[in-house]
Amino acid sequence: MPVRDAQATKARILQVAVAEFAEHGHAGGRIERIAREAGTNVRMIYAYFGNKDGLFDAALTNAIQAMAAKVPPRPEDLPGWAGELFDYHRREPSALRINLWAQLERPQAASEPLETYLAKTTAVSNGDSAPLTAVDLLTFIYAIAQAWSLTPTGLLKADGSDPEDPVRIAAHRESVVAAVTRIVR
Repeated sequence: MPVRDAQATKARILQVAVAEFAEHGHAGGRIERIAREAGTNVRMIYAYFGNKDGLFDAALTNAIQAMAAKVPPRPEDLPGWAGELFDYHRREPSALRINLWAQLERPQAASEPLETYLAKTTAVSNGDSAPLTAVDLLTFIYAIAQAWSLTPTGLLKADGSDPEDPVRIAAHRESVVAAVTRIVR
């Protein structure tokens, strides 16, 4: 009889849950699909996470912490970090998508993981709250870095260009870096 690896099973469930909830949200996400894709059963999901809310919250936390680990703040180069965030959201949109679903469907879950955000605000804080606090600065950087992913396609095409053209994407990334450069001056 094969030996179960609980940590590996939980990790698979979380990976699949992030993708499922990023695609369908909390309400549209299906535990049965997650179990099937993760190669486990619904009973194990409930054993590990308690219920659908617990799984969604764990998936959200997992996605945010993975992004924080892959793209940690660089206080010495916030414009460069904004460019890296832009790249991350293009490459791995699940973290942004699941966070948006959380804001809409489970705002109480979207306030976590507070520790991750506290670490980021501490990293970029220079002790001066004027004119921007660390929270303000991070909010603006995230908004700028995420703008391309959140803007309606019609607006992105309004200048006649293809928003998926690599040249256009590179130009937008440059504008992200330039905007953050101006803010931190």
